[in-house]
Amino acid sequence: MTDRVRGILSWYGSDNPGTLTNLARLLNHGRLAGTGKLVILPVDQGFEHGPARSFASNPPAYDPRYHFELAIESGCNAYAAPLGFLEAGARDYAGAIPLILKVNDHDLLHDEKDPHQALTGSVADALRLGCVGIGFTIYPGSMHRLEMYSQIRAHAEEAKRHGLAVIIWSYPRGSEISKAGETGIDVCGYAAHLAAQLGAHIIKVKIPTAHIEQEAARKVYEKEEIPIGTLGERIRHVVQCCFNGRRIVIFSGGPAESDAEVLDEIRGVQAGGGFGSIIGRNSFQRKKPQALKLLDSIMTIYAAAEA
Repeated sequence: MTDRVRGILSWYGSDNPGTLTNLARLLNHGRLAGTGKLVILPVDQGFEHGPARSFASNPPAYDPRYHFELAIESGCNAYAAPLGFLEAGARDYAGAIPLILKVNDHDLLHDEKDPHQALTGSVADALRLGCVGIGFTIYPGSMHRLEMYSQIRAHAEEAKRHGLAVIIWSYPRGSEISKAGETGIDVCGYAAHLAAQLGAHIIKVKIPTAHIEQEAARKVYEKEEIPIGTLGERIRHVVQCCFNGRRIVIFSGGPAESDAEVLDEIRGVQAGGGFGSIIGRNSFQRKKPQALKLLDSIMTIYAAAEA
């Protein structure tokens, strides 16, 4: 085990050996093994956005096995998906890549100003499928946020008791938050901090912009001259919001973009001390050769940073 991984594990002193072992499995797998960096393939978009919107641009991706193979061939640290997708391939690819079960999901069949998530998996499912951890989405800003906080508290307690890691997707949304505010630096940092306070080992947030949503926060950012002008500075601030960098914070890839746009964001994450990326649509919506090329470039950037 590298000193970097050993140091990261030391941040989670209240956890049992099983959970630390599963965190180590994540950090020691794939092309970035031992560097402290993570690139995870998440495929919950079929549930979250619909199958055609998610997979029609690359039809082989309708098959759950395609995503296992993409994650394995590219050298990702882990593959995350809802129950159905994992059940469809967990036996065939047992032991080939660490798995994360997304235990809550929501659909887009209705236009919800205050979204919620349904519980669609369990800790028992994660254990049965051999997962290293559970994934859970919260929507800070939604009118339903307090219920989601209570749900993840209970799920996190059970997961940790059974030696699993906890990964929280923290996505601000709600009727009182503007579209720009969903990725505003103050809101993004707050959302990441909430996930850390709720017991997450790994926190997933969107790439932050320089927008400041809350006037009360704006006064502090201006008074204290918090640097947020560049993407690297904003990433550094979000990481700082998670116990001064003592929690693993990774950043979402978002909607499909050009290779150049994706790689510019990755350089910003690297420059700001982010721990890596969770790249879904920007990988599986490309044909496999193009996806493998992009993921290789992403991992090259992260690997060079730790060399």
